[in-house]
Amino acid sequence: QVQLVESGGGLVQPGGSLRLSCAASGRTFSSYAMGWFRQALGKEREFVAGINWSGSSTYYADSAKGRFTISRDGARNTVYLEMHSLEPEDTAVYYCAARDPRAPSSDRNLYDYWGQGTQVTVSS
Repeated sequence: QVQLVESGGGLVQPGGSLRLSCAASGRTFSSYAMGWFRQALGKEREFVAGINWSGSSTYYADSAKGRFTISRDGARNTVYLEMHSLEPEDTAVYYCAARDPRAPSSDRNLYDYWGQGTQVTVSS
């Protein structure tokens, strides 16, 4: 079992930045690929970014490329999502997820564990 706890969400103005964190506990964190997803009100949960087990490969949705950065810290069992140039369209609940095997996927149905989510609101 892997437990995931997100933090770092909040209210930010358009053009602002946030860093989300996802702390993992339980089974060996380094064995899992990690992903960030988001779900806006009334919409389906969508892929934002993914990172493989070692952190050597990252993947992004088109909406996140150039603005968001995913990273992981094995010593802290934590994965991060740095978000810049935020837009109102980025408003959503952001979830982190863990997947075994070690490569991430943009398909939410292929993830084994999920956090409870953290709300990000971009508004002036």
